[in-house]
Amino acid sequence: MKNSTKAVLACLAALAIAVGLAACGSGSEETNEATGGVTRPADGPESASMGGKVPTIVIRNGEPVGGIKQLEYNAGDEIRFEVKSDVADEVHVHGYDLMQDVPAGGTVSFDFPAEIEGIFEAELEGRKEQIAEITVNP
Repeated sequence: MKNSTKAVLACLAALAIAVGLAACGSGSEETNEATGGVTRPADGPESASMGGKVPTIVIRNGEPVGGIKQLEYNAGDEIRFEVKSDVADEVHVHGYDLMQDVPAGGTVSFDFPAEIEGIFEAELEGRKEQIAEITVNP
């Protein structure tokens, strides 16, 4: 076997090992700059059963980093999330009719019981920019 062939095979083997090790990590969570650094289950929406982690919606240039966040809870859970924004606006959780002003460069926290089942929007009210979809299951 030629030396160049051996080198290619060695590189492929090293790559396969690296991919295998990455896949063997925790496997159940991912952290991603596109999600604003939020750690969430890799196979589904963020939820209250995340082991105490509070989802953070990062707003950059008036838009949610990574798009509209999917948050899922069961009736009776505590709905918890934070909004960290680089623009000032009012964060409005429709259906629950909860509102908080977030200053530019500031963070607001929401913590309320999941008493109403359904699908609800959270938005930057002044910009009419949806930042989250909150699902409350029965």
